[in-house]
Amino acid sequence: ECGVFGVYSQENRNVAHSVYYGLYALQHRGQESAGIAVSFADKITYYKGMGLVADVFSGGNINRLPEGDLAVGHVRYSTTGASQLLNAQPVVFTGKCGKMAVAHNGNLTNTKQLRDELIKENAVFQTTIDSEVIAVLINSLSDGDILTGVKRACLKFKGSYALVIMTTDKLIAVRDPYGIRPLCIGTA
Repeated sequence: ECGVFGVYSQENRNVAHSVYYGLYALQHRGQESAGIAVSFADKITYYKGMGLVADVFSGGNINRLPEGDLAVGHVRYSTTGASQLLNAQPVVFTGKCGKMAVAHNGNLTNTKQLRDELIKENAVFQTTIDSEVIAVLINSLSDGDILTGVKRACLKFKGSYALVIMTTDKLIAVRDPYGIRPLCIGTA
C-alpha cells in the first residue's frame, strides 16, 4: 500500500495544501503516518507525524510549511520497518545531489543486499525502511546529478515501486518497469 503525491506549480505557491488534499484522497492507502516536504528558497522544509492526514496536519501544523512551487507527500502503510515516527516519509536529506526528499510506495526485494553494499561504502542509515536505501542509493550513484542517480539506481532495484523525488528545483516520478505500483501524472 502507501500513497505518494507530488506537486509542481508556478501559479499556486501554496503547494503544501494541494499535497494535503492529495494525501487526504489517498488516505485509504496508508493510515499509519503522513508527511509533506516543500521546496522553497533552495531549502526543503518538512513536517510528518503518526496517524491520519487530518490528525497529523491539524492544529495549524499544515501552516508550519512554507509556500513554494514544489512539494511531495506520503501516507504510510508499513511493510518494511517498524511503525514509528523515525520511519515516516518523505525521507529528507542532503547529499551529492543537494537537498532531496523521497516518497516511496512499494517493496524492494533486494533491500538487505543494497543496504549492505552501501554500508560497505560508508553509508549511514537512520531508519529501518527500504525508502531510505532508495534515497541513499540514488544519491550515491548520482555524480551530483539527480537524474543520473535515479536512472542508475532504478537499474539496481528489484521489486515493485512508485517514487516521487524532489530536489530544490526538480520533481521526478518513477515506477517499476512492470507498472505494478500505481502512479499517475497529470497537468492542470
